[in-house]
Amino acid sequence: MNSEGGIGAGITNRPSQQCSAAAAEDGDDYERPCPWIPGKKKKKKITCLAICLIASPILILLVSRRGSPFPSMSGWALPSRMYASKGSKRDVLMGGLLVPGLDERTCASRYSSAMYRKNTARSPCRHLVKRLREQEALQRRCGPGTAAYWRAAERLGSRRNGTAGADDEGCKYLVLVPYRGLGNRMLAMASAFLYAMLTGRALLVDRGESLADLFCEPFPGTSWLLPPEFPIKNLQDLTGEAPESYRNLVQSDRPATSVSELPYVFVDLDHGCTYHDKLFYCDDERHFLHRAPWLLMRTDGYFPPALFLNPAYQDELDRLFPRKDSVFYLLAHYLLHPTNKVWGLITRFYDSYLRDSDERLGIQVRVFDGDTPFKHILDQITACTSQERLLPEVVEQEPSSFPAPAAAATAARSKAVLMTGLNSWYYDNIRSRYWQSPTATGEVVRVHQPSHEEHQLSGSTTHDMKAMAEMYLLSMTDAIVTSGWSTFGYVGHGLGGLSPWVMFKPENLTTPDPPCRRAVSMEPCLHGPPFYDCRVKRGADTGKLVPHVRHCEDMSWGLKLVHPE
Repeated sequence: MNSEGGIGAGITNRPSQQCSAAAAEDGDDYERPCPWIPGKKKKKKITCLAICLIASPILILLVSRRGSPFPSMSGWALPSRMYASKGSKRDVLMGGLLVPGLDERTCASRYSSAMYRKNTARSPCRHLVKRLREQEALQRRCGPGTAAYWRAAERLGSRRNGTAGADDEGCKYLVLVPYRGLGNRMLAMASAFLYAMLTGRALLVDRGESLADLFCEPFPGTSWLLPPEFPIKNLQDLTGEAPESYRNLVQSDRPATSVSELPYVFVDLDHGCTYHDKLFYCDDERHFLHRAPWLLMRTDGYFPPALFLNPAYQDELDRLFPRKDSVFYLLAHYLLHPTNKVWGLITRFYDSYLRDSDERLGIQVRVFDGDTPFKHILDQITACTSQERLLPEVVEQEPSSFPAPAAAATAARSKAVLMTGLNSWYYDNIRSRYWQSPTATGEVVRVHQPSHEEHQLSGSTTHDMKAMAEMYLLSMTDAIVTSGWSTFGYVGHGLGGLSPWVMFKPENLTTPDPPCRRAVSMEPCLHGPPFYDCRVKRGADTGKLVPHVRHCEDMSWGLKLVHPE
């Protein structure tokens, strides 16, 4: 399946099975046959049988394909019966997470991505589905192009306070400024969307250099892209030092009434932000945030674990996510749909190299010590995949006899290994290992790497397209090994609903022992967590406050969501 979509042609010029008026005038005691049917009365039964035999394969084909995407005259459009029910193997709407009816020609991935993954066990609960529909209505009512948006933007541009002149529609906005690598930005978008739902705000995202080329519009009937005419310029340059920043408001202890004089409030949630910035996660007592029409947020990471520590949101979050380890999986599959160009990269590679394998393993390599390849990291990869039995061992000596070609073709299991990383050296070595020596199990191991850019080029559209394609390809594997601290890896296993084997970050250029560890959940890690208990208002080990927020495997001070058994 490619991104352009196929145009299916049904039987539209079917010959009429009604005979002409002239034929009816002949006085026969049965309807005169049409030219392609034998004309003798004694052959009528044979004719009916022949028609049934001809029609049966067509009927069988139509029935058998009811659960799969069926091309229509509109391109990627799926007939209404193709939207399978919750729990079906073909549940392209993911249990109601997505709404039907959007034009798939403009975003093929929206309804096709579910077909490429085995793991679809995490379905949304009814309350999440309800809240998503409410958020969509809010986005349509308040989004770009509406009268409500233009009035709010005009007040912001004139720096009039928003509280006194609140819009009749009750529209409030969260403007997200995501930054750093694409993995960081995707985590930031999912996080900001959750916060927008919790606080009743319409989400608008700064498009940067490549956002519109990477993602489809997630909300029906509106856009989430911040219009170019937005009155606040140079959003990427905002910092916590700005007069409108949440940090300054907290440090100066300004009363809530004086905050209404500001045109907006800016929240800096960089992974290295300050103690006062992180008090934002306890903002239930700072009611001015809820009254401020415009909230501008700059972040580079995944912060839902901190929201789960806030008592003000606890009840709603419990209702939205009965399973605490599926937050990113559900939010990302609702929000982050690749454009047709990116989806084409994904599906062409998958169909060419991964589809026909019995098993697929993803290995994501991220090196933080420079772009030069390191042998200790290669040793870490091989040690992890060997100890965890993810890849078979090789034997140095060729077998004394080989199976006959026909037997070899049917007996050998195949494993496709998808490797991603900036450098091709690790891929070359793993591939050579299985090319030069047979496996002890007889498995056929094929190793593939879509790209090797050598250097990270954040903001480059072509680079970001390849990165996004590789994250989605990783999510289509059956098991995955990721590099600790890597947001790229977080997105890959989070999209796939996969609990990864996490390779620990090496110290002193030495292979860690053990080389990796199985993660307790598929959730990403919050790198810059708060160390503050919102309930008692003092410092605390936030990884021990609630059973569903724990410290990360790869970063001892980070926080991640788990589902307590």
